[in-house]
Amino acid sequence: MRIGFGYDIHRLIPDRKLILGGIVIPYSLGEEAYSDGDVLVHAVIDALLGAAGLGDIGEYFPPGNPQWKDVSSLTLLKKTIGFLQEAHYGIVNIDCTVILERPKITPFKNEICKSLSNVTGLGIKEISLKAKTKEGIGETGAGKAVEAYCAVLLNPVS
Repeated sequence: MRIGFGYDIHRLIPDRKLILGGIVIPYSLGEEAYSDGDVLVHAVIDALLGAAGLGDIGEYFPPGNPQWKDVSSLTLLKKTIGFLQEAHYGIVNIDCTVILERPKITPFKNEICKSLSNVTGLGIKEISLKAKTKEGIGETGAGKAVEAYCAVLLNPVS
């Protein structure tokens, strides 16, 4: 078995959608990014790639490549699942934390987990999502950014 860890952070800016786990969260600010900016999915991708020893998200989906401009991060996750299958790894579980002062994402947790389940093929019980704040500390605590952390466990498959 192999463990992976992922992290991502994006500034929050006007005129962008706030997307977490493929779900649009109603809010006046969204992630600044080349793709759709879904920090949660980006952290999941980095954790999966790291656990499989396949590098990181920027190696496969580099910013500046027109192919990835404004692309849904769920599309990138689907491609990453394909890389794992080629490397003969299956996902055992995903454990994530999103750090965001506002809006509160607890009302969207089930929908986000279902979205991740649909792409990964995992059951809802194999996906954990926690919501935290930074208690007003730093850029994220000031409401200027959103962060996500993710740990995954992979199992070799034949």
